[in-house]
Amino acid sequence: MSRLGRLRRSVPAVAAGIALSVAASGCVVVHGEREVLPGAKKSEAARALRDFLSAYNKADRAYDPALDANRVAGPLADIDGAKLRAGHTNNPSGNPAHRPLKLTDAKFAIPKKAGWPRWFLADTKANKGAADSRWLLVFTRGDADDVWQVSYLTVVSADDVPAFAKDKDGWAEPVAADDMRLAVSPAKLSRSYATYLKSGGDDFAPGAHTSGWRTLRRKNASKPGLARQYVDEALSAGDYAPAGLRTADGGALVFFGTRHFEKQTAAQGVDLNVTDPNIKALMKGEVKQSLTLEFVSNQAVLDPARTAADPKVEFVSRVQGLTAAHGE
Repeated sequence: MSRLGRLRRSVPAVAAGIALSVAASGCVVVHGEREVLPGAKKSEAARALRDFLSAYNKADRAYDPALDANRVAGPLADIDGAKLRAGHTNNPSGNPAHRPLKLTDAKFAIPKKAGWPRWFLADTKANKGAADSRWLLVFTRGDADDVWQVSYLTVVSADDVPAFAKDKDGWAEPVAADDMRLAVSPAKLSRSYATYLKSGGDDFAPGAHTSGWRTLRRKNASKPGLARQYVDEALSAGDYAPAGLRTADGGALVFFGTRHFEKQTAAQGVDLNVTDPNIKALMKGEVKQSLTLEFVSNQAVLDPARTAADPKVEFVSRVQGLTAAHGE
């Protein structure tokens, strides 16, 4: 059995955690709580952002994933944890290029719902990246005894942040995982994207992360002396559950995750020369003839209403990180 085959069967099942849990006709009752309430007070959301930022900067400065492990979850935990592990291997004394992340001008979109889990979106300006970019962070909490954790973090152009639907008190409207009013229901987005990358289809609008990525893969699939194989997997359970907010136009901004594998196999007599220090730091096994890279990706998409003139899901942002490497 090929390493790629074994990898596909070895991805662990994710324990149940957060979920997108508000139904279109009413709210799912969790732990017997029936009252529809904001997921967090605005002061609580602001404090959660400060707590995350403090832990994130400590972990980045020391290259120590233990320092922010209780403040990250889902795709971000995978991406952030691997980055910190690789950084520590390459720089055991800490991050020599550390520059504290600052998140300012925070705007919060907090949905109302009953029971647990609960979540909210922080839309912030950062001191890193493009001047006109916004950092979007999805905070989640499984119950009242848990701390707020960031499961999704994406960077978007300020012009791409949509207007959200809000009630008279300014609270946002969550979308249900099985919302059939959208072009693709949030629960199906991860699987639909994995299927699209393999076979194409009509669910997604053309762009760098859809048609463009498929084209790039085809170009790289077979080069002289080196073949590449790709496998894409859905991540949609537990901490990897999608999160969506209704937009003012009747669609939704939805966050979801995926896992991706790329296996590189060299022809006889061709060396696979691994020079990237982060790949080396995460490497298991010895690269003789093949190298398998594992990535986790978190994305933000505009999922239009099914009745829209062109009901195709459009990517707003995709952030991908290397999480493992295997040599054979």
